[in-house]
Amino acid sequence: MSAERVVVAGSTGLIGTALCAHLRERGTEVVELVRGESGSPHQVRWDAAKGVLDPAALEGSDVVVNLAGAGVGDKRWSREYKETILRSRVDTTRLLAERAAQAGVARMVAGSAVGFYGDRGEEVLTEASAGGTGFLAEVVRAWEQAADPAREAGMSVAHARTGIVMAREGGAMDQVLTLARLGLGGPLGSGRQFWPLISLVDEVRALTWLIDGEVEGPVNLGAPQPTRQVDLAKELGRQLHRPAVLPAPKPAMYAVLGEFAGEILGSQRVLPQVLREQDFTWEHPDLPAMVRWVLS
Repeated sequence: MSAERVVVAGSTGLIGTALCAHLRERGTEVVELVRGESGSPHQVRWDAAKGVLDPAALEGSDVVVNLAGAGVGDKRWSREYKETILRSRVDTTRLLAERAAQAGVARMVAGSAVGFYGDRGEEVLTEASAGGTGFLAEVVRAWEQAADPAREAGMSVAHARTGIVMAREGGAMDQVLTLARLGLGGPLGSGRQFWPLISLVDEVRALTWLIDGEVEGPVNLGAPQPTRQVDLAKELGRQLHRPAVLPAPKPAMYAVLGEFAGEILGSQRVLPQVLREQDFTWEHPDLPAMVRWVLS
């Protein structure tokens, strides 16, 4: 059964905007939590850092969704920005979990990421795999634990461990696509690292499936098979009719990106085991289909 009323935090981001539009198109009432002044009857102001969110705004909702969080690649990782990355996820999740429990909401879909697994090379990773090491792995652990108030109140909680979302504009792939169109989209480092890609269309469809469903715990959101970065570079070059051979050496990437380069060069061979076992169907199940859609 489709949820009739859904509250979405992080509604103005790449994924949140697409999700809200998709839910409304199918007839779901969507309430957006916004940090500034609300500009419509469908928006409610909140401030996670100050603990501001009226539980009454959530009453009557079937599901709350948290997609809020500062972009991990938006700025160079200073000590202050790393704290922003952490707090923007933990504070929003905890406050939304607490207020949703008070309002009697039955389910929460909490944003998460495949960064949970860390850099694992060739190891096949499913939802049953242990967490890894590194800054983002630590962030995701704290992020998921922040939903404990909802669990403790008896709410059903799913964690959407999202991979790298491929979109036509914006998001983590924006710079990759720009370089590919210029013929500079070659291997990053060795190019052998696995990237768990998913199209924005399938990301929204998977989130909607979680909103309407009953699955609890972590759920990996990615295409059926992860892709090596060099294969993505080759496929983009093939469909764009551009060269894709110029590599970006590891030292140069660290010089430009700092600590974040380690995440780009890391390998996460993540499988969406829960989605596969539940017979979820992908609109863009493989690399050529994803690239075709992004470039169309």
